[in-house]
Amino acid sequence: MLLILSIIVLVYMIKGKDTSALVRRIKESELRANIAKLLDKLRPWALKIGRTAARPLVAFYYVLSDEGTPLLDKVLIYAAILYVISPIDLLPRAVYSLLGILDDGVAVAFVYKRIKSRMTPQIEARVEDTLNEWFGIDYKEVEA
Repeated sequence: MLLILSIIVLVYMIKGKDTSALVRRIKESELRANIAKLLDKLRPWALKIGRTAARPLVAFYYVLSDEGTPLLDKVLIYAAILYVISPIDLLPRAVYSLLGILDDGVAVAFVYKRIKSRMTPQIEARVEDTLNEWFGIDYKEVEA
């Protein structure tokens, strides 16, 4: 139920519609319980698509985990992460190829634009630590 509500909120926000009634139905405690499991779901997907493509979603995860992030932003981040890593899409990649990838990009771009001011140096460091743990240290970045 949380996933469906979250994705509906994301779609409504992208379309510029009011989401306040939907957000009121989402309990922060339910969201918090699902956030704890999200990094475990994100890791196999990240290893499959690579470090660079995974970076924004790992950053989303840490902004989502931050206590100072408002509930609406948490819902949007949660929806974007699960929408991207889920095999179920509004526009399936297998059928619509490029459009199926672009709908994921729209979700990520919309959420990133909304929460980029919350990307602190501490969050960026945690993202790099997580990516280093998952992929090993990227020596190109270390040398630069």
